[in-house]
Amino acid sequence: MAKSKTSIKTTTKKVTKKSSPNKATKQRSQDIFALLTKLYPDATCSLDYETPVQLLVATILSAQCTDERVNKVTLTLFAKFPDAPALAECDREELETLIRSTGFYRNKAKNIQGACQMIVTDFEGEVPRQMEQLLKLPGVARKTANVVLAHGYGIIQGVTVDTHVKRLSNRWKLTKSDNPIQIERDLMSLLPQPEWENFSIRTIYHGRAICKARKPDCNSCQLAHLCPSVNV
Repeated sequence: MAKSKTSIKTTTKKVTKKSSPNKATKQRSQDIFALLTKLYPDATCSLDYETPVQLLVATILSAQCTDERVNKVTLTLFAKFPDAPALAECDREELETLIRSTGFYRNKAKNIQGACQMIVTDFEGEVPRQMEQLLKLPGVARKTANVVLAHGYGIIQGVTVDTHVKRLSNRWKLTKSDNPIQIERDLMSLLPQPEWENFSIRTIYHGRAICKARKPDCNSCQLAHLCPSVNV
């Protein structure tokens, strides 16, 4: 399966940003992003996919599951059911069996099949390119929609907020919220729109490599001088 190995080159749609951060926080956020870019210049989506629908399915499967595990599962899954029509018509129990190891497999199978059925019947077999339409698909919230738009189509509509982005943006004091929607709004107000998804991907890489949930490695962190939570 193929996937891009480069930073996202994107088109953007104007998004209204409501909050007005102070200049110091905005500057620090951009300094953080600049360092993340130096540290992880080739960071990209770590899910394996060839088409937007495969990316959609892989992203749904990635909930509460590692990308490594998802990639092992989708290798077999996409060989048998490579597109929306195949997934829409497949036997649900067979689908559940194939994705069982990703966890929550019954609900994921229901959402994957429901999303693919809607893609076939309502969107002529193509994953929608608009946020509003993507959010109508079963199992798709803003996190999944942002991933699909950014990596499937090169369209930047928001900031992907996963567990790493949520945790690190709070450690960096770029937000005061635990709500993913509010975190996304806060980050959107701090960063240039074309870099929203690049910020997310690089933050995820840093969360996996250095700023781990159980024990952040502050002594090895090259962003320590920008982090208000260093050694906390």
